[in-house]
Amino acid sequence: MKSLISTDQNDFIGKVLTQEERDKLSPDDIVAELVAGNERFVNGEVTLRNHKVQMREAVKGQSPKAIVLSCVDSRVPVEDIFDQGIGDCFVARVAGNFVNTDMLGSMEFACLVAGAKLILVLGHEQCGAIKSAVDKVELGNITAMLSSLRPAVEAVASEGFEGELTSANKPFVHAVCERNVRLSMERIRSQSPLLQEKEESGQLAIRGGIYDLETGKVTLLD
Repeated sequence: MKSLISTDQNDFIGKVLTQEERDKLSPDDIVAELVAGNERFVNGEVTLRNHKVQMREAVKGQSPKAIVLSCVDSRVPVEDIFDQGIGDCFVARVAGNFVNTDMLGSMEFACLVAGAKLILVLGHEQCGAIKSAVDKVELGNITAMLSSLRPAVEAVASEGFEGELTSANKPFVHAVCERNVRLSMERIRSQSPLLQEKEESGQLAIRGGIYDLETGKVTLLD
């Protein structure tokens, strides 16, 4: 394993993903690359990158292979946890990683215009937005935002979940977090016929995952 403290610039990756390289990848290849990158992150074996060189290279254009819909949580640095560099992924963020018209438009741009082949909806454990939705927090514009997460809360609650249905119930919060990811994936398919068609033709994968803040591991959902 290379030392992460190396100062030899020859040890650092400065290359940016090209369209030709991206186009050779299948959606399954890209999923496998992100899984492998997350394993490197968990094991502390991340790729050494020369971001200054990558920035200059990326000015010429971009060919990201995926778009990740993540929460705004500062503890979820998307490119880092998948060991990806500048130009590898689009990242969309909103508290609670839910899907709305703006997110769908961003995904359609990423996949239909820019050529990304994977949409990954990424939830995370101990999500403050999920906890707030569970506890029915009301405050300014947060109230309207949390309404987008309530369907996941209500769906899990309707299944007779054991224990109090509050943010103090960690298994309940986890279940809501996972259901919210699944509902977001369903919304992408039902509200964007263009993305659904692309997935059905095998040109695009729509996946979901949960990030564990303690271990750094991303678990993909079936």
